[in-house]
Amino acid sequence: MGEFLSTALSFPTVIFSFLLVVVAGYWLVVITGLFELDDDAAWLGLGGVPAGVTLSLLIALAWLLCLIGSQFATGGLLIAVPFAAAGGAWLATRGLVVPLRRLFPDGDRHSRGDFVGQMCVIRTGSATHDFGQAEVTAADGSSAVVQVRTTGQDRLSRGDKALIFEYDADGEFFWVMPYESEL
Repeated sequence: MGEFLSTALSFPTVIFSFLLVVVAGYWLVVITGLFELDDDAAWLGLGGVPAGVTLSLLIALAWLLCLIGSQFATGGLLIAVPFAAAGGAWLATRGLVVPLRRLFPDGDRHSRGDFVGQMCVIRTGSATHDFGQAEVTAADGSSAVVQVRTTGQDRLSRGDKALIFEYDADGEFFWVMPYESEL
């Protein structure tokens, strides 16, 4: 065990040992719910999988390859080991990301903007230019109660139908207007 720790904490493996500690800390924070796995690492050529997963895999493989390489290289060749480990880890990660992409489909990403153009039903006593809530049904059949505001002098009552025509990101509400369906 002493030889393993000595190798893991000596050059060149110590570079990736530090990064591996950062990865472990990152996953502890993800487990607590402070971070989410959203963005991918397309800038590394490893898109389609959340960046946290991709970078964790990349760093773990680089650490392992550097640990192995430091056992075989001596002298001046030790300087090349981290570069070779990083390159080998990138190639291995690129190969492993391909099957992982099936676990993270792109189609499940929804935004509030998806409700624009949808019909909603007012659920509060009224909806005015400064107050109101409405129920809207998403394309997948689920429903949500959202904050709505009307323009001008429009005043909608409970049960009235309205059309969502814009989302205000600053105020985090939807602009609505009266909607009369023609049969």
